[in-house]
Amino acid sequence: MNSHTTHFTAAIMAIFFCITNQQAFTVGSAQIQNVDTQVEKPNEQKKLNETLVAPPTDQNKNIKPSTPVETIDLDKERPVDVGASAQNAPMESEITPAMEESVQRGLRYLAGLQNDDGSFGRGQFAKHAGITALCGLAFMADGHLPGRGAYGDNVRKALDFVLSSATETGLLAAENSHGPMYGHGFATLFLGEIYGMNNEDARVRDALTRAVELIINSQNQEGGWRYNPVPYDADISVTICEIMALRSARNAGIKVPKETIDRAIAYVRSCQNSDGGFRYMSTSGTSLWPRTAAGVASLYYAGVYSDNSIDRGLNYLQDSVNPDAGGNSGEAHYFYGHYYAVQAMYLAGGKRWTAWWPNIRDEMISKQAATGGWMDYQAGQAYSTSMALIVLQMPKRYLPIFQK
Repeated sequence: MNSHTTHFTAAIMAIFFCITNQQAFTVGSAQIQNVDTQVEKPNEQKKLNETLVAPPTDQNKNIKPSTPVETIDLDKERPVDVGASAQNAPMESEITPAMEESVQRGLRYLAGLQNDDGSFGRGQFAKHAGITALCGLAFMADGHLPGRGAYGDNVRKALDFVLSSATETGLLAAENSHGPMYGHGFATLFLGEIYGMNNEDARVRDALTRAVELIINSQNQEGGWRYNPVPYDADISVTICEIMALRSARNAGIKVPKETIDRAIAYVRSCQNSDGGFRYMSTSGTSLWPRTAAGVASLYYAGVYSDNSIDRGLNYLQDSVNPDAGGNSGEAHYFYGHYYAVQAMYLAGGKRWTAWWPNIRDEMISKQAATGGWMDYQAGQAYSTSMALIVLQMPKRYLPIFQK
């Protein structure tokens, strides 16, 4: 395994906050030591998470993109010459009886994984705001909302847990979380989708607003984000989580500075290789399909609809992993990759969507276990099952972020 693949594996595992090696981070003039999870007490980690925060906005506002970037207006309509996404152009037989049966089996299984406190995840992945948020989104993708629908109580309890995970700084993370910005991004997305469907819950509005402010303030000089809420370095995997969260919040009416989005676009573009694929960081590195899917999706969510970077990235995806073309997506980061790939193709629409969707739909169904869930031996079944369910329910178009 080369060094770039190793970095990417570490990035995916950071979704579950399991960075256990000792790392030192300098904040202002103070140095804070991140110690091994096996000896660190939960209340000490909570204090660390509340301390590892970005400087106030006024220290970041004068940072300019490291590369020129075309001005993007998030509120502009999608250009006509780009063609329509799949949002308003459903294809024939998008939703099949086999798909619906698979989804319902998966939702029943996922509901059984919820813990008494509303969280999802077991063992070293217990009490994760990010995993819990993904599970909540999986139920919402079938039209269930807090207190409404067959799984309304599951969504409500997941929401309560995510809100209880909020620290004074706005960080959404469990007490034992390490490298928490992955989970923060997914949790902020979840709150944005909840608030987009019901803007009357003051608890959600307050937590979402503070979560967005933390993302804005922790953007680094290149325009990206990384494991911790400090503006020091960046990678494309964490960056897409934050861009998607910001887009959901903006759709729900939360203010997001245009400069933040412009700088994020510049960073994502700086991570693309000549073959159309995306590398892990802006420095040199190899292309891999999961982070390429994330890179393309992030550009769409940032408001870039017609761009050579998108076309080259989509071509790389189709050449590398399209099941219909005999591509091999493999098992490494399978659910993560297809979570973003299906969104990228849905947003691309047209022939790309019609060529991609039936094949990944049927492939995902074929991987479902007899229990009704999907297995990921690194991250656990709550994570993999929620990701698979979000992929399968794309054509239902219930989540607000897939409607705008």
